[in-house]
Amino acid sequence: MQGASDPTGAGAGKGEAVVSPDRASYLTVGTNADGQRLDNFLLGLAKGVPKSHIYRIVRSGEVRINKARARAEQRLREGDEVRVPPMRLAKPNPQRVRLAPVTRATVPPVLYEDEHLLAVDKPAGLAAHGGSGIAFGLIEQVRAARPYQPFLELAHRLDRETSGLLLLAKSRRALLGLHEQLRVGNVDKRYLVLVVGDWVNDRQHVQLSLRKRVTLEGERRVSVDDGGMASHTVFNLRERLGEFSLLEAELRTGRTHQIRVHLAHLGFPIAGDDKYGDFGVNRQLAKGGQLPRLSRMFLHAASMRLQHPVTREWLHLEAVLPRECMDFLRAARHA
Repeated sequence: MQGASDPTGAGAGKGEAVVSPDRASYLTVGTNADGQRLDNFLLGLAKGVPKSHIYRIVRSGEVRINKARARAEQRLREGDEVRVPPMRLAKPNPQRVRLAPVTRATVPPVLYEDEHLLAVDKPAGLAAHGGSGIAFGLIEQVRAARPYQPFLELAHRLDRETSGLLLLAKSRRALLGLHEQLRVGNVDKRYLVLVVGDWVNDRQHVQLSLRKRVTLEGERRVSVDDGGMASHTVFNLRERLGEFSLLEAELRTGRTHQIRVHLAHLGFPIAGDDKYGDFGVNRQLAKGGQLPRLSRMFLHAASMRLQHPVTREWLHLEAVLPRECMDFLRAARHA
């Protein structure tokens, strides 16, 4: 058989698939490419080749799956043989090359790991991914720390200001399985949140529609709007602490800034929230005084219960409160 064979189907790390400029390549789809669209698979292999060329060679029948003509949107399956015609990769223009910013190749504390999943404890202040003026986020740092991991993707998101449990998929099969569970609401996600005010009900369902917009500065903002997306949070009172209340939030939907906007709309802003919070209270918290200084938003992804997307065993994952939040609670109990 001519050409290169990449048993991982990922085109990365050791055993990387090579697209030959002189002859056809025959690639075997591995676990990490199972379920991936053919066009995305080819774009990953042939970095630098224009998308228009990828779609042209598929339409012309030069790309084959198991010796049969293929469609760009066709999903690959593990064990498929993909014929890729000769392609010359585009050479980079030296005048357009930008040096990537230097980042520490670090992995946050690992809470759980197997061959398909990686659960980490994300610190507050670290974005989940780069973008919007942020060169490197958590996913970029983990990839840099594990250069030979063939597949590594975020399974969901956490706000930059939120700390706690974050899931990453180490295989495409795991990623698709996690996305399906999240879509149908089979993942039980719980957050700990400190709000300003004396919360009333022991358990309260909040169902408000949310609309997202982007400001002129490029920041995402969310507001309650009847024409927006339906959202549902359940709040459980954990503890009353004078002028503050500690709540547990159950996410029934996963809208952007959902917990923050629901609480602010009800008149119980999150302590330290610099977008939707009480800015006067936040200034006092940042200064400290009778209570320890709180320099962050008090919102923490504390636990998650889900079925493993591959083995189907039930997992219960937890991330303990950061020390700054624990110290604040301890002081507030004795204030």
